[in-house]
Amino acid sequence: MEKELTAKQLMELEGHYGAHNYHPLPVVLERGQGVNVWDVAGKKYFDFLSAYSAVNQGHCHPRIVEAMTAQAQKLTLTSRAFYNDKLGPYEEYATKYFGYDKLLPMNTGAEAVETALKLCRKWAYEKKGVEDTKAKIVVCEGNFHGRTISIVSFSIDPDAFDGYGPFTPGFVPIPYNNVETLKALLESDPNIAGFLVEPIQGEAGVFVPDDGYLKACYDLCKKHNVLFIADEVQTGIARTGRLLACDYEDVHPDILILGKALSGGAYPVSAVLADDRIMDVMRPGQHGSTFGGNPIAACVAVTALQVVKDEKLAENACRLGQIFRDEMTQLCATSKVAASVRGKGLLNALIINNDKQKDLAWDICVALAENGLLAKPTHTNIIRFAPPLVITEEQLRECIEIIKKTIKSFES
Repeated sequence: MEKELTAKQLMELEGHYGAHNYHPLPVVLERGQGVNVWDVAGKKYFDFLSAYSAVNQGHCHPRIVEAMTAQAQKLTLTSRAFYNDKLGPYEEYATKYFGYDKLLPMNTGAEAVETALKLCRKWAYEKKGVEDTKAKIVVCEGNFHGRTISIVSFSIDPDAFDGYGPFTPGFVPIPYNNVETLKALLESDPNIAGFLVEPIQGEAGVFVPDDGYLKACYDLCKKHNVLFIADEVQTGIARTGRLLACDYEDVHPDILILGKALSGGAYPVSAVLADDRIMDVMRPGQHGSTFGGNPIAACVAVTALQVVKDEKLAENACRLGQIFRDEMTQLCATSKVAASVRGKGLLNALIINNDKQKDLAWDICVALAENGLLAKPTHTNIIRFAPPLVITEEQLRECIEIIKKTIKSFES
């Protein structure tokens, strides 16, 4: 019988045989259910990262697991060289669910973003009349859309782009949450094809733009025949208290990018949605993916979306998110360590005052883990809190007390 490895041994294996492209907390997980995960020693934690909002429906949701395993025993992959009996029903369900004509299935968030960029450029040449190779796409400083060469080409984070040039041209970065800069650019440059934006910048530290920002940008795009492209890979699927974060301002993106919770974290599934006037520029052989739209992905995605609706996860995120921010605001009012809180729904960030200790947010996250709650810092002094949306108020309040207790232990 094979000897079970300790947490230390498992971490050493990753360190020795795996590329060092992540810096995980020193926790080795082996099981998950709902809002909880367990490590190899059997210790139970509340998961307050949700795999970067992929596990909105909770770990190992029984309906999603059942759909995945049932399909896995029948047919896993056909490629798109043939039809399969699950893709069409999934495309119909998802397009009606989000209000679009067409869906282009992919696997990861970065793939979906790349797809949206290609779709936007092709639309610019075929429909808007932009001269070939001259199309530009406006992006926002502080963005995080993935890690492919094209995507890091318009990042301002040195960790994302340093050492990976030469970069893909055709992107124009502007400040986030700044309508006037976008307005001036659209008025002066007829080669602008699209505006790519996160409704809330998650990886940047849960930056929430001013009320009305998205709608103002959307209206400007409409006025200048520019595609409004929303990256809702992290903010979508009920995370922010609405089905989409754009729904807060009644914005219906020209191109919608989804991923992560589109599968409930059970399987890599992403999608790009648009109406026929945009999507019909894609023709056979011009874009695709061997695994995109495979039967397992289709079954998992339909079930994951049904769970969101049936269990009213957006409503739960909206109500509990307000409780969380209210409690954290009270904590910040008397804390020397916790400076402020921001967010929407159950996507929130606690800003840590790390003036005296650079790694304070990391140390707090290590202490949170010791106290039974998993979270991860971003950009040195920001701790993102994003539990599965199936969390109950009782569980949330228990977690709030863990956070308060942990923060107070660093006050002296």
